[in-house]
Amino acid sequence: MILVTGATGFLGSELVRQLISHHEPIRAIKRSTSLVPDILKNQKKIYWMDADVLDYFSLEEAFEHVEQVYHCAAMISKEPSDKKKMLQTNVQGTANVVNLCLQKNIKKLVHVSSIAALGDGKLNQFITEKDSWDLTGKRTNYAISKYESEMEVFRAIAEGLNAVIVNPSIILGKNAETCGSGGLFKMVQKGQWYYPQGACGFVAVEDVAQSMIALMNSDFSAERYIVSAENWFYRDLFAEIAHRLCVNPPRKKLRSWMAWASLLLTKEMTPSMFKKRVYLNSKIQSAISFEFRPIKQVIAEICDQGFLSDSAIKLIS
Repeated sequence: MILVTGATGFLGSELVRQLISHHEPIRAIKRSTSLVPDILKNQKKIYWMDADVLDYFSLEEAFEHVEQVYHCAAMISKEPSDKKKMLQTNVQGTANVVNLCLQKNIKKLVHVSSIAALGDGKLNQFITEKDSWDLTGKRTNYAISKYESEMEVFRAIAEGLNAVIVNPSIILGKNAETCGSGGLFKMVQKGQWYYPQGACGFVAVEDVAQSMIALMNSDFSAERYIVSAENWFYRDLFAEIAHRLCVNPPRKKLRSWMAWASLLLTKEMTPSMFKKRVYLNSKIQSAISFEFRPIKQVIAEICDQGFLSDSAIKLIS
C-alpha cells in the first residue's frame, strides 16, 4: 500500500493520478474540510482517509499496512501572520510523518521540499543541492519552514529511514490556484504593467510527480534533488504568457519599493522576485535519466486549456 499526504493539493493530486495509472492502490490523506479534486473523483483505487499531519493518532492509523510514503502535505502562505501556523504544519507535521515511518518500518519516503530550502549559491553560478543554507540571510517564513522540515527528514535518515527529498522550483500547471503559480498567469491576463527583475526555475507539475515516482522506485537514498526544468527571467516568462493569452505583455520594471505597496506581493516576499536564482538540474537527470518538458510548451498548454481551476476561479470572483 502507498500512502500520500496532501493528496488533494496541486502536486499531491497529480501524483495520485499518476500512481493509479500505474495500477497502484493508494491510501490518500485529506483533511475533513478538504474537497476531492475533479481529476481524482470516482477513482476506485483510491482509499480516502480523513487525517491531519498534526494529529499523530489519526496519522498513525493511516500508516497501517503501508510500505511507501509520499509526503506532499504542507502549508504555503505569503502572509507574515501565518508564520506560527505554517511552521507548526510544515515542521511538526513532517516530524510526525518521519517518526511514524521509523515506527512502522516504512520501506521508503519521498519528501517534498522546495528550492526555497536551498542556499543562494555563488555569484553568477547555478544553485545546486550542495549549496548550504545561510543562517544569517533574510529568508521568508515559508523557506524557514521547508528548511526545518528537511532537517526532520535528515534526522530520521540518520536514525535509519530510507528517504529522498525533492526540491521543486516554481511548479506550473492548469490546476494551480491563484495563491500559487496560477497567480502569475492571472496577473498577466489582467493587464499587469510591471514585471519583477529577477529570475527563477520553473517546472511542470506532471514532471515533478513523475520524477518522485521514479526516485521512489530507485535505489537512491539519503539524497535531495532539484526538480526544475528551465530557468526564466520573470520578464520573459510574462511575455510568453501574454503572447499565448493574446494580451499586451508587462513592459515596465517593477521597483522593489512599489511591489508590496501595489498589493502584488507581501513585504516579506518582495526580495525573492528581484533576485536572479538559477538552478542546475543535472543531478536528477543523471539519477533517473529524466527529460523535462519545455516550459514554452507547458505555458502554451496552460493558456490554451484554461489555467485556472474551479477553486481558483472562486477565489478571484
